[in-house]
Amino acid sequence: MGFRRLRATLLAAAIATLPLTAPMAQAQQRPLVWGDTLPATLDPHSIFDVPSQFILLNAYDGLYRYQSNPPQLLPWLAESHTTSEDGLTWEFTLRPGIKFQDGSAMTADDVVYSFRRLLAMRRGPSGAFTPVLEGSNVTATGPRTVRFVLSTPYAPFLSAIPLVAIVNQRAIAPHVQNDDWGSAWLAANGAGSGAYRIVADNYQARVSLDMERFPEHFMGWSHNARPIDSVRSRPVMETSTRVLALLRGEIDATDSYLPTDQVERVDRNPRTRVARDESMRVFVIRMNNAKPPFDNRDARLCFAHAFNYEGFNNVVLRGLVVRNGGPNPNNLWGNPPDLQPYTFDLALARQHCDAARAAGAPLDRAIEIHVQNELEQTVQAAQMFQADLRRVGVNLRIVPNTWPGITGATSQAQTTPDMWVHWVSTYFVDPENWIGQMYDSQFHGTWKASSWYTNAEVDRLLRAARASRVQAERDTLYQQATRQVVADSPDIWVYNTLNLRGLSRRVEGYQFSPVGSGGEIRLMSLAN
Repeated sequence: MGFRRLRATLLAAAIATLPLTAPMAQAQQRPLVWGDTLPATLDPHSIFDVPSQFILLNAYDGLYRYQSNPPQLLPWLAESHTTSEDGLTWEFTLRPGIKFQDGSAMTADDVVYSFRRLLAMRRGPSGAFTPVLEGSNVTATGPRTVRFVLSTPYAPFLSAIPLVAIVNQRAIAPHVQNDDWGSAWLAANGAGSGAYRIVADNYQARVSLDMERFPEHFMGWSHNARPIDSVRSRPVMETSTRVLALLRGEIDATDSYLPTDQVERVDRNPRTRVARDESMRVFVIRMNNAKPPFDNRDARLCFAHAFNYEGFNNVVLRGLVVRNGGPNPNNLWGNPPDLQPYTFDLALARQHCDAARAAGAPLDRAIEIHVQNELEQTVQAAQMFQADLRRVGVNLRIVPNTWPGITGATSQAQTTPDMWVHWVSTYFVDPENWIGQMYDSQFHGTWKASSWYTNAEVDRLLRAARASRVQAERDTLYQQATRQVVADSPDIWVYNTLNLRGLSRRVEGYQFSPVGSGGEIRLMSLAN
């Protein structure tokens, strides 16, 4: 039995074991079955990707949280904060009476521990803070107050605060091994205060996760008359199997990358629908600038002009996306208003390829592009690209891979693929989330900076924008950096996403935010 068929069989078996009704006449709510991808680990400080947002939003809480669309940054665990005039000292005051899921009280010490843990581990979302914050400069100034003292002003600091889950240090402490900060244990367990508690007993990494509602969640449940009590996350790797499971009622939600050729099929089914929401997720084809031929600008421009943007966006994706000419989403400040995206022009692509070959760029070898097996659109883009590059004499070889497989290879330039296809989603709402962490060389070794692009002037502009507290100045600096990055063509930016998620019609109250892609379960209920 093939791997995909085995996964589908396992899914059907798992669904079959879910309780549909209680014995006798007493009704019991059927669990919500979430068909989106699970992260490689449940430790919210160890990983930084779209699947990890599901865990962060549901099993944990942060000091602030993004809600709604356009996303609004709202106080969450914190009820307020203050900032010093120089922008270096930030003090947050916690709400009173917050409890972790084990019933213990959350205090400022837990916040301090969480940030020190993140900064010491130097994984996951730590990159947003390590350039400006030392663990020793996070201190509790009272039972409910936490002080952060930055080494330099950092304008995106508050925007990035929701990235950090506050964890229960007392739950983690007994499980620390070899100075690992308890990461081995937390990879398969929960230590949060979130609206849903992780059921660790039957967790299987990337295969199945069960969660139960936490009635004592500090935000309460008055906003939702019929909250969902049980959640079963059951990822389905293959797109066609995932859609079929939704149509059959075996899962209640697909991932948020529903292929456009499946939209009509889902909408036609009387039991399902497609949620369409404007997002801030950029589709990008990465090029490893540290590895020939992509250390040559003409080679990169050859590839940039050989991608059929209009054909992909308007034909393959049926016009459900918007062309994106640079690394930032179109609906975000910091973009030059007159930015001209690269055009599909095979004659110009051929000229750049010829110039690159004349300079010694090895364009005659097979160039590998890695795609994500479970996301059909990455395969479609690579196949179309492969056909057009063949017309300019370039052999593009498509390599099936997975998100963990690709991102695990991007820690070093020599192991990063020649090219790979993915999206940069909204983890926090600031250009720092996109251009800042994608093209500042200090982030090399992270998947976001996996093009290994280096430009000293761009570094200077991005660091100045990061440090400025004047919005108009930041906007100008990001525009200047964007112009330079686009001129250097380190990557290929294709479109800004319309978020498409297939849903069962029994799911009510689904609310989309670009941060988390609509995966906040506490807002949802289930029809009878």
